[in-house]
Amino acid sequence: MFDFTQILSVTLILFSVIDILGSIPIIIDLRKKVGHVQSEKATLIAGALMIAFLFVGDNLLKLFGIDVGSFAIAGSIIMFIIGMEMILGHNFFKNEPSATNNSSVVPIAFPLIAGAGTLTTLISLKAEYEEMNILAGVIINLAFVYLVLKSTNWIERIIGENGIGILQKVFGIILLSISIKLFKDNIINL
Repeated sequence: MFDFTQILSVTLILFSVIDILGSIPIIIDLRKKVGHVQSEKATLIAGALMIAFLFVGDNLLKLFGIDVGSFAIAGSIIMFIIGMEMILGHNFFKNEPSATNNSSVVPIAFPLIAGAGTLTTLISLKAEYEEMNILAGVIINLAFVYLVLKSTNWIERIIGENGIGILQKVFGIILLSISIKLFKDNIINL
C-alpha cells in the first residue's frame, strides 16, 4: 500500500544519493566536450538499472549468502562516505568520465545517476520501506533527473556555482544523518 510519508522519505534519500544537482557541473562539462547529451536515454537507462536492482537485488544478495540487514549496514557506510564527499568536497570514489558519443550512458546514466551508491541505497531502503513506496520514490527522482538534464544550462544561470555548492553541502548533511540512522537501526537487528 502506498504511504505518502514513506514515499517522501525515500524520494529525499534517493535525491540526496543521486545528487543530480551536484552533478550539474559534470553534465555541463560533458555537454561542452561532446555537444549533446540525450536526456531521455540517460533517464530511461538509469531507471531500468535502478528498478531492476530494486527487484532482483535481493536474489543477487542471496546468491552470495548476504542478508538485507548486512547489506543495509554496508549501504549505510557507503551513504556516509558519499555524504562526506558532498560536505568536504573530496572524492573518495573515482568516476572515470569518458567523452564518447555514448555519453548518455557513461557516465551520466551509470555511474552518475544509477551508480554504486544509488543501487546500494535501493537495497538498503528495502530494510525499512515497502517496495512500492521505493518504486514511487525512484519514479519521482527519475522525473526530477530528466528535468534537470533537460535544463542544466538554465539551472546553472539561475542558481550559480555557489548555490549548487550550498545545496550539495545541505544534502550531504541530510545524507550523513540518514546513513547513521540506517546503520543504527540495522546493527541492532543483527
